[in-house]
Amino acid sequence: MCTVCGCSDKRDGRYRKVKGGLHFGRGAAGLHVPGMSQSRLVQVERDILSKNDAYAGNNRSMLAERGILALNLVSSPGSGKTTLLTRTIERLKGGVPISVIEGDQETSFDADRIRETGVPAIQINTGKGCHLDARMVGDGIRQLNPQQNSLLLIENVGNLVCPASFDLGEACKVAILSVTEGEDKPLKYPDMFHAASVMLINKIDLLPYLEFDIGKCLDYARRVNPDIHIIRLSAKSGEGLAEWAGWIGHKLAACRIELEPA
Repeated sequence: MCTVCGCSDKRDGRYRKVKGGLHFGRGAAGLHVPGMSQSRLVQVERDILSKNDAYAGNNRSMLAERGILALNLVSSPGSGKTTLLTRTIERLKGGVPISVIEGDQETSFDADRIRETGVPAIQINTGKGCHLDARMVGDGIRQLNPQQNSLLLIENVGNLVCPASFDLGEACKVAILSVTEGEDKPLKYPDMFHAASVMLINKIDLLPYLEFDIGKCLDYARRVNPDIHIIRLSAKSGEGLAEWAGWIGHKLAACRIELEPA
């Protein structure tokens, strides 16, 4: 095995001591896997992401040719992502065709909820997988066959780690953070908030009952990504949904194509 995974390479340390603990993400690969050297991990990651990026490029071209805006919604479990998705659909579906790809490890519960809104949805179950990849999404797009000049909403598996690295061919990643989670999430999961174009701070109707410092949250997010667009909203009360819908409308207009007369 040592000739395959490189685990005999003693030059790659497992961790570095930091103040108050051990950091396993300071090596070249940014992570530690037992039995694998950092150099081997870097090579594996490059191989996987290179193949994924090729599929993502195909997806992006297909979407652009049809004027479809694809948004990749990412968050921790319990952020209110699916509820926000249904409220977004209810607000927009009269003005633009919408379709949805739902990602979860198991069950079709979320896709069933989306279908109740009247829009087409496909469930992608990843099994033990912790994220959607571009090939999965490409297969989902072909099965859904979204209309031209439409909106495709992709609800990724609840996880703020791996989805940051996997391009699906989407126009933007949308990071959803609820006020019940803690304002320090952008610093704890910097790759995700750096990759996101917009951050939605959800459940702001609960702010009077929580010790959530929204000012710190905004500061932390902008430390990681100075250009991130931030919208505060509540899927329950509806506050902020008009701003969110307006942001989507602007993006839809930018990717719209001229259709040939029937």
